[in-house]
Amino acid sequence: MTQLSITTDYVSSFGSPEQPLRLIGEAGFTHLHWCHHFTGDFAYMPCEIDAIRRLMATNNLKLLDVHGSSGDEKCWWSYDETQRLAGVELVKNRAIMLNELGGTGHVIMHIPACTLNKTEEDNDRQRKQFAQVLKSLDELVPWLEKEGVRVALENTFHDTWENIETALSRYPASVVNFCYDSGHGNVFEGSAEKQLPLLKKNRNRLGALHLNDNDGAHDLHQPPFMGTVDWQALADIIKDSSYRGPLSYEITMRHTPFTFIDPETQKPGTQPEANQKAYLVDAHERCERFAKMVGK
Repeated sequence: MTQLSITTDYVSSFGSPEQPLRLIGEAGFTHLHWCHHFTGDFAYMPCEIDAIRRLMATNNLKLLDVHGSSGDEKCWWSYDETQRLAGVELVKNRAIMLNELGGTGHVIMHIPACTLNKTEEDNDRQRKQFAQVLKSLDELVPWLEKEGVRVALENTFHDTWENIETALSRYPASVVNFCYDSGHGNVFEGSAEKQLPLLKKNRNRLGALHLNDNDGAHDLHQPPFMGTVDWQALADIIKDSSYRGPLSYEITMRHTPFTFIDPETQKPGTQPEANQKAYLVDAHERCERFAKMVGK
């Protein structure tokens, strides 16, 4: 069986994961990229982790990665020392969750980034914020090494990878690597051409994947072969990289033909189970097609 991982929040990042995990398992996915609550200060309690463990066992699913959160008031790059320290604890919370659930991948973190579409003044602010991330990582790395947990720093739109490469040169691969988001690398004209060479350059530190597609202008998180990502070029780089885990797809159904649009609001409404099932079956076929290109 091909090992494929999918994000838990293909419909929503909030609410009970019971239905999504059941449908993910039924569709044939083997692993999870845990992405619930990646945008705020939510911390998982032991009872919640236990409940997730039972759901995973029931649906024959394994954990690959956990998407960590930089938080709103618990932010590991905050200039406020109390908020920064609380952000460090939030990263630890996700690391503990990864370990408790038997995750074999990374805790994936967003970071401030220098980008091609920002002014030098804006990028200087990003560098100063990233210096706070490095301060937090300096504190976290000994603890992460002890716990056997790795962190992967994620690329963003127009990313120059300056901050990612700084971190890769500062910390060992046993603790810090990077996550390549193919959608982020594809957004806006010229972005993919600039980021694929950076992926290739740093391929021996590729620790996690957020595989998804888009139209080159918007962050749509579509399944493979719905947009303009150069999947063959990406497959060739991944094959020659340090990445050895299941291919991980951070995809959602919002911008696909399977999304139910409420006729009154003309916006996505509550997604019927039948729509979710159809989306997941189609997504699994697309994900498996790319896995064959990589040789997985």
